Amino acid sequence: MAGKWHLGSTKEHSPKARGFEKSFTMMLGGGNHHGWEPELKPEDVGFKPLIRGGIGGMYLDEDEWVDKLPDGYFSSDYFTDRLLKYLGDRPQDKPFFAYLPFQAPHFPLQVSKEYIQKYNGRYDAGPERIREQRIGRLRELGFIPRDMKPAPFYPYPKRMSNRPWEERDDMARKRSARKMEVFAGMVENMDYNIGRVLDYLETMGLRDDTVIFFLSDNGAEGTQLEAAPANRNSMPALRKYFNNSLDNLGAPDSYCWYGNRWAQVGTAPSKLWKFFTHQGGIRVCSLVNYPKWKRQGIVSHQYCTIMDILPTILDLAGTQHPGTEYKGKQVQSMLGKSWYKYMMGEAEAIHDEDTITGWEFLGRQALRKGSWKIVRLPPPWGTGEWELYDLTNDLAEEVDLRERHPDKFAELLEDWKEYAKKHRVVDIKTVEQAYALQEEEWTESDLEDIV
Repeated sequence: MAGKWHLGSTKEHSPKARGFEKSFTMMLGGGNHHGWEPELKPEDVGFKPLIRGGIGGMYLDEDEWVDKLPDGYFSSDYFTDRLLKYLGDRPQDKPFFAYLPFQAPHFPLQVSKEYIQKYNGRYDAGPERIREQRIGRLRELGFIPRDMKPAPFYPYPKRMSNRPWEERDDMARKRSARKMEVFAGMVENMDYNIGRVLDYLETMGLRDDTVIFFLSDNGAEGTQLEAAPANRNSMPALRKYFNNSLDNLGAPDSYCWYGNRWAQVGTAPSKLWKFFTHQGGIRVCSLVNYPKWKRQGIVSHQYCTIMDILPTILDLAGTQHPGTEYKGKQVQSMLGKSWYKYMMGEAEAIHDEDTITGWEFLGRQALRKGSWKIVRLPPPWGTGEWELYDLTNDLAEEVDLRERHPDKFAELLEDWKEYAKKHRVVDIKTVEQAYALQEEEWTESDLEDIV
C-alpha cells in the first residue's frame, strides 16, 4: 500500500499493524501535496489543523516516521513510485493485493504548472455554465436519463463565496477559475499515474489476471473551510505563510480550495456535496475492470456500495469470510454483497429491493431501500424533518413524496429506527447542538482574498 490512510494516526493503527507487508503512508486526512510545510514561529503553533508546521507525525515508511521527504516530492507521483517498487519486489509466484489511495485531489489544490497550463481558460465561463455543459454531456453518454431534471445550485447559508458568477468582480472570477484549473491538473496527473500502474501490469503479463477497482471516497468537497470553527485560527496563518496570488496558486507555498459552487459542478446532477447524505455526498463514480468478467465495456446503473468490494474479492479468491473470529480476534460480519454473479451475467441485479443501507454524519441522516430513500437534514440545511424520494425518477431528490406515499414513508422510517439501534447512531439532538456551533455566523469579508 502507498498513499493516504486516515484510519488512525498512530503506529498501532497503521497499515503495517493492520496486515500490509509493505507500506508508505500519509497517516492524516490531508496535507501539502508537495511535501512543503512552513516553519511556524513559536507564537503561531495554534494555527493547526490546516497548517502542520513540519511533516513530523504525518508519514510512515513501513513503521518508521519520516523526517524528510525526497526532493521533487509530489503526492500522486511518489505514492505511485512506491507502489510500483513494492509490486516489483514482491514474490512473483504469489497473488497480491495492492492499495493506492491517492491524496489528490484533496485540498490544498496543488500541482505543477505543466498541468495547470493545460486548462488555461477552460473554466472562465463559471460554474453555472460549466455545470450545464457537464449535465448535457452526461445525457449524451447515457449516464443520466435525457429527461432527468438536475438539482439546482444549493446555497451555502450566509456565505459570500456562494455568490453567482455574474455577481463577482473580474479578479474573483479569475481566481475561482484558476482553482479549477489546478484541480483539473491534479486529476490529470492522477490519471497519468494510474496509467503507470496499468502499464506495469501489462508489461509483466498480469493485466488479464488482475481485478481493478477505482472509485472516489465521497462527493466533491464543497465545505467552506474558512467557516469551520476548527479552522478559524488557521486563517491568519494562510495570509502570513502562504502566497495565494493568482499566478502562484498550485505552488508548494499556496493553499486554496474551490468552494461549494464548483463542488456542485462535480456532483451534478445530484444535490449537495461531501458530508451530506443526499446523493451529491454519497453517489460517486466507480470503474471496475477484470478481463475475465463477461460484463465488459458497459455503463451500469446498478446500486452498489463500497461494502460490496470485500465479498467480491473473497468470491474471486475462492475463500470464505471467517465469521465472527479470526486468529483469536473478533471481526465484524460483512454488510455488502458480492458483484461476482452480476459481473458474470448470472444475475440481473446486485442488490434486491429489500436491501437496506443507512448513512449518518453530523446529524444528517438517510436510509435507502430499493429505489426509495428517506433523508433528514438539520437546520440550516434542512427543516430537520424526514423527506421521502423515489430515485427511479428523481435522482436530484427534489420531489418529496412523504405525503403521497405515507405507507412507504412509514415503512422506511421503521427500517431507520432498527438500523439506528443496530448501529448505535448518536441521538440527533446531541449532534444538532454540536452542529449549531459549527454554523455560528462570523465575518469572512477579510478572508475573501485568501480562500
